[in-house]
Amino acid sequence: MREEELERDTSPVSVLFVCLGNICRSPLAEGVFRGLIRDAGLEDRFEIDSAGTSGYHDGGSADPRTIEVARRRGITLDSVSRRVTVSDLKRFDRILAMDNDNIAELKRFAAQVGVDAPIRMLREFDVEAAGDLEVPDPYYGGGRGFERVQEIVERSCGGLLDEIRRERGW
Repeated sequence: MREEELERDTSPVSVLFVCLGNICRSPLAEGVFRGLIRDAGLEDRFEIDSAGTSGYHDGGSADPRTIEVARRRGITLDSVSRRVTVSDLKRFDRILAMDNDNIAELKRFAAQVGVDAPIRMLREFDVEAAGDLEVPDPYYGGGRGFERVQEIVERSCGGLLDEIRRERGW
């Protein structure tokens, strides 16, 4: 193995989860993924964050319904809502969008600022996606929508971690 490959394999993997307002789906994905890497003993190998394509809720906490769904599964959400920055596009190894609008906005923003960012859909890692790559926004729906999003995010984050572990040989 070449020296630069060895260095790349031991450097932390940086993952950014992105939705619209950074109060429902992306903080949930951040919390779920943190739990998965903690349970796997890999916390020192990752940098994880979440952000939104809008600044509607900057400085706020996650939606109370998202916090409650996560809490029932033993996940604590303590992120603070913020908007995606140019620095994020340059810094993160993986930027994972929740829906088509988010990915289009991220790609538009990256092109506007001249950054070739590694942007994908989170649900690409969901074994049950069956071609539907969007994590639905539960904000205007009822409690079942938040439960469904939790299930999708858990499967997707599990698949993401599996792929990273395979790539890194962990």
